[in-house]
Amino acid sequence: MSDQNPVFIPGPTNIPDRLRLAMQMQTRDHRAPDFVDTLLPVLEGAKRVFGTSDGKVILFPASGTGGWEAAVSNTLSPGDTVLVARYGMFSHKWIDLCQRHGLDVQVIDCAWGSGAPADRFEAALSADKAHKIKAVLVTHNETATGVTSDIAGVRAAMDAASHPALLMVDAVSSLASMPFEMDAWGVDICVSGSQKGFMLTTGMAIVAVSPKALAAMETAKLPRTFFSFADMLALNPTGGYPYTPPLQLIYGLRESLKMLEEEGLENVYARHSRLATGVRKAVAGWGLRLVAEAPALYSDTVSAIYVPDGFDSDELTNHIFHEYGVSFGVGLGQMKGRAFRIGHLGMLTDVMVLSGLATVEMAMADLGYPVALGSGVTAAQEYFRTSRPQKLRKAA
Repeated sequence: MSDQNPVFIPGPTNIPDRLRLAMQMQTRDHRAPDFVDTLLPVLEGAKRVFGTSDGKVILFPASGTGGWEAAVSNTLSPGDTVLVARYGMFSHKWIDLCQRHGLDVQVIDCAWGSGAPADRFEAALSADKAHKIKAVLVTHNETATGVTSDIAGVRAAMDAASHPALLMVDAVSSLASMPFEMDAWGVDICVSGSQKGFMLTTGMAIVAVSPKALAAMETAKLPRTFFSFADMLALNPTGGYPYTPPLQLIYGLRESLKMLEEEGLENVYARHSRLATGVRKAVAGWGLRLVAEAPALYSDTVSAIYVPDGFDSDELTNHIFHEYGVSFGVGLGQMKGRAFRIGHLGMLTDVMVLSGLATVEMAMADLGYPVALGSGVTAAQEYFRTSRPQKLRKAA
């Protein structure tokens, strides 16, 4: 019966039945003349979530890693220099991908728990008088550490340095859960995926591309076939695809966009902020601390939490899974054994989050943690009870 329990990992997230049913469809002809009536509204609706009117949205059968590869392969050439800060597992993985593609990766190493260092980006870009740096790559929401970086601040740093580099952003674990303003923040490529804020199964990279990034394709020399922006953009306007599309996921995304718009994006963002605050109240009630170094960095989709000295976070998450049938995020990279993660994004409510917090408390008590039963749950309950949205107070 454990499959009835929600997961509290930062993705893939819980799938609403409405979306499971939307994806549970019979085979349809993606080359039929009416497929354009499905595809184009999905691409247009996704633009609103990215916060772009000028950009183009492209859907690849892939995970977010495929979106990273598409971003660099369509806009850069072998030997090009890119500037990246490493402050968690996923920024590290993007660095690795760029190195494997023969790019010259200029890495700014930062403490895990910190965010994108706009000041250090500005210094590096200001020193690059010959404009050898062709792109700045930023992980918006570092899932390994529960840190959200200030993308507008990075753009301001780039502008202060008067540097023409492209700004590429990984928003896999933030898009459709936290505000993202692609046009206003001057983002050139934003990479996301189907399995987090969009609440679908894994399997579709959702990429938004600015006119500046599209222009960069004209001189880019890295090879691309499966991930070609040009092939997609040539065929999508008439409902075409350069190969077989992820049809079930496209229909799922159509329904997901409807759900997000019915709730209202501002309400979606407010709900995630509220759930995250409740989790943070519980963490404080336990006497534990977040990996994120400062409140300005706290993520609204995932909290990474240090366990006390002398305890192993992997033992905690394994115990929760085996004894209570619930999954929480393990520590990744430098956080392995030191921290566990609570994903609080997608299809979640106050009540569901409270069940997860109660489960963590039981497991910590089982393992002898210096945490009293009820300490975190009570703190979260009090927050949720006294800060209920106005529409819920009216309904009561």
